[in-house]
Amino acid sequence: MHAVSTPLPYAHYQRCTQCDMLFRLPVLKRNQSAWCPRCNAKVRDGRDWSLTRLGSMAVAMLLLMPFAWSEPLLRLHLLGVRIDANVLQGIWQMTAQGDPLTAAMVLFCAVVAPVLLVVSISYLWLGNVLGMNLRPVLLMLGKLKEWVMLDIYLVGIGVASIKVQDYAFLQPGIGLVAFISLTLLSILTLIHMNVEELWERFYPERPATRADNNLQVCTGCHYTGYRDARGRCRRCHSPLHHRRPQSLQRSWAALIASLIFLLPANLLPISIIYVNGARQDDTILSGIISLASSNIAIAGVVFIASILVPFTKVIVLFTLLVSIQFKCEQGLRTRILLLRLITWIGRWSMLDLFVISLTMSLINRDQLLAFTMGPAAVYFGGAVILTILAVEWLDSRLLWDAHESGIARFAD
Repeated sequence: MHAVSTPLPYAHYQRCTQCDMLFRLPVLKRNQSAWCPRCNAKVRDGRDWSLTRLGSMAVAMLLLMPFAWSEPLLRLHLLGVRIDANVLQGIWQMTAQGDPLTAAMVLFCAVVAPVLLVVSISYLWLGNVLGMNLRPVLLMLGKLKEWVMLDIYLVGIGVASIKVQDYAFLQPGIGLVAFISLTLLSILTLIHMNVEELWERFYPERPATRADNNLQVCTGCHYTGYRDARGRCRRCHSPLHHRRPQSLQRSWAALIASLIFLLPANLLPISIIYVNGARQDDTILSGIISLASSNIAIAGVVFIASILVPFTKVIVLFTLLVSIQFKCEQGLRTRILLLRLITWIGRWSMLDLFVISLTMSLINRDQLLAFTMGPAAVYFGGAVILTILAVEWLDSRLLWDAHESGIARFAD
């Protein structure tokens, strides 16, 4: 259902975190969702698993993690030698070959973020029993969803398999079953974990029952209310501001830095392979062209993730920031939809780094047949992280502030 502005019994006032509209939100039944009447952003999600169910999923994921990360995902038979590849081995190969920064990016997205998800859910269950402070964990869970990239790594396994099968016989390893199971459980958990409902459950606050321009929405816990005596949100204790401080400046800085990184990322070799002592350097584009000769569908996926998505994000972000800077009033609907699009697709650009990590652990037989990272990898990883941060730091309410009346319609 959509939130409404007309008087309703048992309704309270809520501000939209994306357009800052103040509206009356009725009491929702179980499994009901609500959307902002102006920008159509979802303000309440009806999906809500109990803490017991979330805890059960966390325990299951915790049991699968050692097998998913340390057992072989793929098994390669090369020159009479069997080579097993797993997640941790690929990260170690990156570090051993002198690129700990890129290895840290892969480690965080494929290992650390999923561990933090499991630990956070476990902390909520245990902390609730012991009466511990759950606010920092709930705030982290709200930011963690986009950084858990097991689903992207799983696609990377498929891409790496296509690339490597041209050189040797390849088989799935026993760890692949555990990794697929872990990925499915993490996806289900992230879909059904309703952080807003967890806030309501652990830290209920009196909702606003009358319209007041001084009501502010917290972007951390989405509570609409007044500041406390210290200028903080009454529920999560985060500093409460009318708009995120330095949002525009931080997004500009991250965007410019990512654009600078994208140039060497696409011009320098991202991977180097030695076959019988002969060296072959591949840029992102030449690698995609080479992959297309064996599987054009997989090459299309890599092209979208590694070239189309990063440059689309940069172009869209630049357009949005310029429109805010010059207070553009036209095309508001299009700009909001584009912002939501790049927020959703941005994480998929990490695919290339996952493929490189896994391939490095599979093909490493000195000069006879070896695969290593090129200098472009660290620039590409930096550009991906920076564009994700640029989108995250951008306060979408600034797009609406260009309309001085404050009642802009969600239309072009």
